[in-house]
Amino acid sequence: MTVSINGDRLWRSLMDLARIGATPKGGNCRLALSALDGQGRDLVVGWMREAGLDITVDQVGNIFGVRAGRDPSRRPVMTGSHIDTQPTGGRFDGCYGVMAGLEVMRTLNDHGIQTEAPLALAIWTNEEGTRFVPVMMGSGVHCGVFPLETALSATDVDGLAVRDELAAIGYAGSAPIGTVQAACYLEAHIEQGPILEAEQTVVGVVTGSLGLRWYDVSVTGMEAHAGPTPMAMRRDALYAATHLMQAVVDIANDPAFAPLGRGTVGVVNVHPASRNVIPGRVDFTVDLRHEDASLLERMEQRFRAAAAALAAGETTGTPVEVRIADVQQFPPTPFDRTLVERVRSEAAARGSTHRDIVTGAGHDAVYMARRVPTAMIFVPCKDGISHNEVEDADPRHLEAGANVLLGAMLSQAA
Repeated sequence: MTVSINGDRLWRSLMDLARIGATPKGGNCRLALSALDGQGRDLVVGWMREAGLDITVDQVGNIFGVRAGRDPSRRPVMTGSHIDTQPTGGRFDGCYGVMAGLEVMRTLNDHGIQTEAPLALAIWTNEEGTRFVPVMMGSGVHCGVFPLETALSATDVDGLAVRDELAAIGYAGSAPIGTVQAACYLEAHIEQGPILEAEQTVVGVVTGSLGLRWYDVSVTGMEAHAGPTPMAMRRDALYAATHLMQAVVDIANDPAFAPLGRGTVGVVNVHPASRNVIPGRVDFTVDLRHEDASLLERMEQRFRAAAAALAAGETTGTPVEVRIADVQQFPPTPFDRTLVERVRSEAAARGSTHRDIVTGAGHDAVYMARRVPTAMIFVPCKDGISHNEVEDADPRHLEAGANVLLGAMLSQAA
């Protein structure tokens, strides 16, 4: 007998959670460890208890709900995600993974099914990294990527610390980090991109994540009056910087790195930012990504070579100062081949159109993949839009993805 989740119940749970921190445009603002995050946690933990899950909260506020299996000596098959949002976030980013996992537990209860291995549902603390850094904080601490104290000492723009805000909302847990250890990890998520919808495909079988390298760049020339200074005698930092910005995009578009290369300039600050002053300094961010570690290294080499040519005056004919600071790096992370194949076969068995896909975004699954076999299940989001109040998804797609999650978890817990 093929067991299926209750799609209507899944949708109602998502909409009930979305009422907490609802925004005028239909999205959510439920920043990590805010009072609203506390209310969201309380609601979902209440549902988890109603489903018979045994709740553990660790020292960084990660929540684990464990459903007992026949063999308590086995580690649980874990799923999960996060319920904190961006300031102008949507109703599905992260929340879908948590609610899909909860729906798996409810469905098994409905059918009286007990698995051999336990099952676990995780709600990770501060995945978004909007209020506190580092990003993916809870899973990062759980997986030993950075120390607990680094997370607890992190402060927001108002100087409020994670440890105090956890206590304020009642989620400063006492369980040591690593109290709940998974046998494997599966995470359902909206794609946050346009590929699945464009191809009319219901399930994305995520094979891994792109590697990422972030940089802060400063290009310094010389401020001067915009009127009296001839063009040939200028050291225009903005004119110079735009060449390097375009190089970032051109590198990612190069056939040597396409189609999985990514190059983005996301933040630009011009100094002194006066209408009639030639810019003297431009600060901007650079984001390079690729699935292949060696190709990502070559992308960085090309970027640094372009910066060196700009500094020497080879690009514009006028030398400028170029400084590059490394900010953060994530290596490309392949997911477990056996678990990925299980997701693929479950999608096929349930009649869902599917394709292999790589995630370009960070997810808690990326850290979990460093510790245990991991895979992800994507479903489409409307127009590929996420981190936006208009983020939307088709209930039928959400149901299909949750059914694939159910089947994959059952196969691992047998």
